[in-house]
Amino acid sequence: MTDHLSKNARRKNMQKITAKSRLEALVSKELWRRGWRFRKNVNNLIGKPDIAIKKYKAVIFIDSCFWHNCPEHGNIPKTNREYWLKKLNNNKKRDAEVTSWYLENGWNIKRIWEHDIKNNFNDTIDDIEDFLNASK
Repeated sequence: MTDHLSKNARRKNMQKITAKSRLEALVSKELWRRGWRFRKNVNNLIGKPDIAIKKYKAVIFIDSCFWHNCPEHGNIPKTNREYWLKKLNNNKKRDAEVTSWYLENGWNIKRIWEHDIKNNFNDTIDDIEDFLNASK
């Protein structure tokens, strides 16, 4: 199947995709405001967690509904379906491997869906705080 966008349009579209999301920034800002000190997108930890506190061996991943194939909101694009099925299934497989690595190595891990943040921001932040307090 051919791309319906021109090469320049596709390039601009792909450049807008970033490793850091707006939701991640909102969560980070609120946690920082509440007094939590952490590192973001830590390269030397498996899976490059969105938020990490090594002192407590705690990592938090904020998973987007599309890229991590949320059971409630994830969808497979209609074009190039085979590619997207393989891509999204590999993402889910990698998420499971990363989660099991942290659990096997004594870390505390929390995964948050994008829709949880959008639906109830304050409750999600409170939940993260409870997780971090339990990790101490």
